[in-house]
Amino acid sequence: MTGYSVNGPRLWSRLKDMAEIGASANGGSHRLALSQDDEDGRELFVAWCGNRGFAAVFDKIGNLFVRRAGRNPAVPPVVIGSHLDTQPNGGRFDGVLGVLAGLEVLETLEDFAIATEAPVEIAVWTNEEGARFQPAMMGSGVHCGVHSLAETLAVTDASGIPVAQELGKYGYDKGIEPGSRAIGSYLELHIEQGPILEQEDKAIGVVTGGQAIRWYTLTLSGEETHAGPMPMATRRDPVRHLAAVTQLVYRIGLADLDARATIGVIETRPGSINVMPGQVRLSVDLRHPDEAALERMHDTLTEEIAGLNKTAEGLDISLEQTWHSPVVAFDAQLTGAVRASATARGYAARDMASGAGHDAFHLAKVVPATMVFVPCRDGISHNEREYTAPEHVQAGANVLLDVALQMAGAEVVAGATA
Repeated sequence: MTGYSVNGPRLWSRLKDMAEIGASANGGSHRLALSQDDEDGRELFVAWCGNRGFAAVFDKIGNLFVRRAGRNPAVPPVVIGSHLDTQPNGGRFDGVLGVLAGLEVLETLEDFAIATEAPVEIAVWTNEEGARFQPAMMGSGVHCGVHSLAETLAVTDASGIPVAQELGKYGYDKGIEPGSRAIGSYLELHIEQGPILEQEDKAIGVVTGGQAIRWYTLTLSGEETHAGPMPMATRRDPVRHLAAVTQLVYRIGLADLDARATIGVIETRPGSINVMPGQVRLSVDLRHPDEAALERMHDTLTEEIAGLNKTAEGLDISLEQTWHSPVVAFDAQLTGAVRASATARGYAARDMASGAGHDAFHLAKVVPATMVFVPCRDGISHNEREYTAPEHVQAGANVLLDVALQMAGAEVVAGATA
């Protein structure tokens, strides 16, 4: 432990203020990526940074970078990051906590005039959620070379609006080249988005890595027709075979205690009450902490969908994998530093893997990276009920501060406290 602590009430107040932008009816947040609400949230964040003399730089995919200079500008910065975009009915902490805790770390360094050898920086990644534009973790993926800028700019939302158009609306197209901003190491604070820390009364999750994820679009195509005149026996009705597809997906997920299988979107087209749909589209999300096990889940899904396609007369059933995030192992030195900070501060902690995808997954492919988790009530996230307590917010930010000071080479005054 360094002897310094963050200003917990200041951080909590900022979280409440940010939640007022895109506030939803039941106490959550609605700031879809590259929407006006998302941009308004970013502008509030940039204003807070400017009040302390920190300037923001952006790149052509909309990622924001805010730096506090170090003694040696040639040393790549220690970067603390996350995102400000939310799910359609999201909470007040997912992503936002990591960004605002990063600002709190920079402000604490300013409050105590702490000099660091390396710069310390905040990153706000574009479209982590993947709710409006797919894939998720888009901005960090482009920064790390996982996705090409050109292909990502051409991605459209459900209304046909391309990423490029929305970036241009806010001037991000005039930014620096993605990936040109060097990063020495990367830290991300996040709510757990699961129940384990709360159930075990732990304040800190020491995140050792993340499970593998695969996303798919599953399409059943037949022929739309009027709901009345066409006899049932002669219809090419894709909905009739929907149950077999959903049962397959959940059978795969229930076959292994560590597996996860989710159908988050089901769409009938054209979507009229008196029209038998000509097409049904589903999203499929498969996850597992073991890459080989996820590969077996993938094989089962593809093979059995191919079998269903052969037996579903008059229909075409197709499966397209749209995204694959492999198993991630975080940096052992950084993970050890998180563990040591929690121990020194007396925070109950445990090692754990992340069940959700995060920007840190992409960063870990190119630089040393790790995450810190704090509990969320009832394990609820991607929901307006999402909540984490002020003492856990402060604990997570204190751990970020300790690790950032260690990695940035700070001159620490013994015994100093906030």
